[in-house]
Amino acid sequence: MESNAQERLKEGQEVQVQIGPVAHGGHFVARYNGQVIFVRHGITNEIAKVKITSVNSKIAHAEVIEVIEPATSRVAAPCKFAGNCGGCDFQHIDIQTQRTFKSEIVKEQFLRIGKIDLSERGFDLVTKVVEPVDGLHWRTRMDFAVSQNGKIGFYGARSNEVVEIDDCLIADSRMNVGELSGRSWKSDARVEVAVSSTDEVSIMRSGRSISGPTQIVEQVGGSSFKISPSAFWQSHRAAPVELVKAAMSLLDVKSGDHVCDLYSGVGLFAAAILKEIGSKGFLTLIESDKTAIADARRIFLNKENVKIIQGLVAQQLPIVKKADLILLDPPRTGAGEVVIKQLVKLRPRKIVYVACDPAALARDAKTLEDLGYKLDHIQAFDLFPMTQHIECVAGFSPAKR
Repeated sequence: MESNAQERLKEGQEVQVQIGPVAHGGHFVARYNGQVIFVRHGITNEIAKVKITSVNSKIAHAEVIEVIEPATSRVAAPCKFAGNCGGCDFQHIDIQTQRTFKSEIVKEQFLRIGKIDLSERGFDLVTKVVEPVDGLHWRTRMDFAVSQNGKIGFYGARSNEVVEIDDCLIADSRMNVGELSGRSWKSDARVEVAVSSTDEVSIMRSGRSISGPTQIVEQVGGSSFKISPSAFWQSHRAAPVELVKAAMSLLDVKSGDHVCDLYSGVGLFAAAILKEIGSKGFLTLIESDKTAIADARRIFLNKENVKIIQGLVAQQLPIVKKADLILLDPPRTGAGEVVIKQLVKLRPRKIVYVACDPAALARDAKTLEDLGYKLDHIQAFDLFPMTQHIECVAGFSPAKR
């Protein structure tokens, strides 16, 4: 059967399909003669001609080349590079519909991977809108590739080719992408730009500073963070405030609490937690990235009730003997079964999970529920407008026996 599926569709072939539901990863699902096709730049219920870009034994990938019957949510992409540069997935979709699709993706991932029906449990999952509401000029961290011509750009979708650009509509306007595109760069370079909440602009080439401060200052909720531009920081300009607010409301920190902040980065959440635990509380940060660790040690210098541990969470978490509360903000791959089992052993009264990938969150949520913690809160945030990415904050409490 698999070989027949490959024979039915071939790379470069053009076929007409009806676009089906949205799928995780920026695609929509369609079928042709029984074979599943993941289609980019379509919208549910559209009739479109698509071009097959790759085929394997299970699925095919395709791009929309002609829309025959458009959806009412289809709009003219604001950016002239949309559909080519690989940076945005959804510019052809009305911004509110993008958010609806993102809610559907989270629910589908939880149902399929986590075996958790969010609707059945009464979670009215509506992806939260944050400023700017039009979904443009929000990104404060950009990592540009450089073409063989020495021009900045992005890799095309599923491609190693750099698409040159002279503007980026999701980039914070303070980056001045137009000016950067006018420069000539070494073709083997990476150009990294960071804009801080205090209006500093740092430009790095392949990890070395060439313009702006080597340490930038971010301010969030009365806390100040002096960090390396290359250290991880939430890329949406509203994300630090939104996520800290959401996480703190779920944690419900009390004076004297022992709190674990896993995958802690430079300490965005830790700074807010520290204000609440008081002098009798204790805070443990675990982070593997050396740059983030160095920044965190400066930020929390002389804080006797803060312990900062460098290393992989799976290797370092067994050091911790007590935790009333655990907050984790893992990378896109999620925490994984080993870490989830370790943190459950500490029996915290609350676990708050900040996630940038709903599939990994759904998988880890199932593990948590299997081990006696129940999902009692989930909120999605549109912190990556025009792209398929979604940020979620979830809360788990010990299940009542």
